[in-house]
Amino acid sequence: MSFNTPAEITRLAVASGETKANASPPKALVAGFLAGAYIAFGGLLATVTSAGLDPKSWGGLITLVTGVTFSLGLILVVIAGADLLTGNMMLVPLAVLSRRVTLAKLALNWLWVTIGNLVGSVFVAWLLADQTGLFAKGSINFARLAAIATGKAITESHWEQFVRAIGCNWLVCLAVWIALAATSTGGKILAIVPPITAFVALGFDHVVANMFFLPAAMMVGAGDLSLADTTLNLVFAYLGNAVGAGVFVAGAYFYLYGDTQGQPGAAAGAPAVDERRNAPHDR
Repeated sequence: MSFNTPAEITRLAVASGETKANASPPKALVAGFLAGAYIAFGGLLATVTSAGLDPKSWGGLITLVTGVTFSLGLILVVIAGADLLTGNMMLVPLAVLSRRVTLAKLALNWLWVTIGNLVGSVFVAWLLADQTGLFAKGSINFARLAAIATGKAITESHWEQFVRAIGCNWLVCLAVWIALAATSTGGKILAIVPPITAFVALGFDHVVANMFFLPAAMMVGAGDLSLADTTLNLVFAYLGNAVGAGVFVAGAYFYLYGDTQGQPGAAAGAPAVDERRNAPHDR
């Protein structure tokens, strides 16, 4: 079974980051909207499928169910194609380190994708969580959403939000990284599920997922969240996600396999990769 080596993955990731950084603002916004919506789909599924499970009987298996089902979000992003901020926090910095794009382009890409992700997440929260009645007061879905939102926005300290977000995007970007190693759709899906399941089961914070969970909870009145609670959570999750992606994945793998002369992978002796054959879908 063929797969891409880490040096070849670096080459593909840099090419993907360059493409994303050079996308026009309208395309970045639309791709970001889709990714936000897809992550929200995963959040919806994860909440509903884990609702009603008694912690006394299920214990940690509740978070395992939540994580496996939440994986739908990144699977849709990677296979269908969309721009997810947390993935771009790895891919675009790799292109910057390879001198393919500038820091200004990185900042603009993150800005447009952040806006797109937020709009897509909140739109799904309103249309499919609020307007459908899935989270009617008194329902098991309502109680599960309240528990998730309260834990993230109220129970956790800001330091905990930041550190959990580092761990989250370290795992999320590893999911994207090993998905690039796969050369088949099935292989990419299998690569995504374990790291995503791990970050959810561990209770880590994903800024785009929280763009769904917290606004959805506020819309239906699940939990005693304020706008300030939600905003501060998103700020600390954003910062932690950026560190997790930029330092522990983009930085580490560029050091190991990148080349500052604009030929990622060459420093590690990587063979040439046919990027048309295995172009990155994500992320």
